[in-house]
Amino acid sequence: MTRVAAVDCGTNSIRLLVADADPATGELTDLDRRMTIVRLGQGVDRTGRLAPEALERTFAACREYAAVIKEHGVERLRFVATSASRDAENRDDFVRGVLDILGVEPEVITGDQEAEFSFTGATKELTGRADLTRPYLVVDIGGGSTEFVVGDDHVRAARSVDVGCVRMTERHLVHGGEVSDPPTEEEIAAMRADIEAALDLAEQSVPLREAHTLVGLAGSVTTVSAIAQELPGYDSARIHHSRVSRDRVREITERLLRSTHAERAAIPSLHPGRVDVIGAGALVLLAIMERIGAGEVVVSEHDILDGIAWSLA
Repeated sequence: MTRVAAVDCGTNSIRLLVADADPATGELTDLDRRMTIVRLGQGVDRTGRLAPEALERTFAACREYAAVIKEHGVERLRFVATSASRDAENRDDFVRGVLDILGVEPEVITGDQEAEFSFTGATKELTGRADLTRPYLVVDIGGGSTEFVVGDDHVRAARSVDVGCVRMTERHLVHGGEVSDPPTEEEIAAMRADIEAALDLAEQSVPLREAHTLVGLAGSVTTVSAIAQELPGYDSARIHHSRVSRDRVREITERLLRSTHAERAAIPSLHPGRVDVIGAGALVLLAIMERIGAGEVVVSEHDILDGIAWSLA
């Protein structure tokens, strides 16, 4: 057994997985899995730079994770950074800060690499399921980008496009530092047009409509599942491998986009850090399902983080 730690630092959140990996059986046993909303991508789409306060929030989470990693006696650690830190002019400040705290340099991976990790993490445990036919379309809806991967046992095609819940919110719903409460029909239409254009781009290199099973990853998708199940709080065990119909996703998306900040904040399973961005994330999911004609989405709690851990095993 090898004790590994994987850190996934995205546009909206930073997550840690500490696990025992058994190369002989191909099994990962979770020891600690946690997530912190840090909004590293705050303002990046507008300024091209990581904000000082966003960096400090991220470094504070790294210090917390460093203590957990030390406590568990981790042998191998990998830190992967995604969309926001790819785009920022001052990403060297981010790299130095992480290196000082965790002792490893963050790997600012490409969108294609991100897609490979996501596919591995999401599908490794689906192998042999008779109720889920291949090929899979794995969709990872992040804060700054969305990854599309089609594959069977291995990736056949992948594409990353620049639409995510934070990027769409900041581009279309933020005016004078305030988020529309609720968004107007015009703002929603502009956001939808952006998403559709990104889907056109994705379809240039990924055969989205050839997939038989849609697997959805990351916070926007898991939160939609939690809302669909009317959970009294966020419950990973009930969310993992749950299924949500397209009609239910449409109903939830329309509700979220019509509601005020206070109404969304009152949803018990919704993390406070997602209150302002969940409407955009749900709209991305709905647009994908409508584009490919998916009747349902299979929701996975295992994603890029698990893929990073497998790479260490």
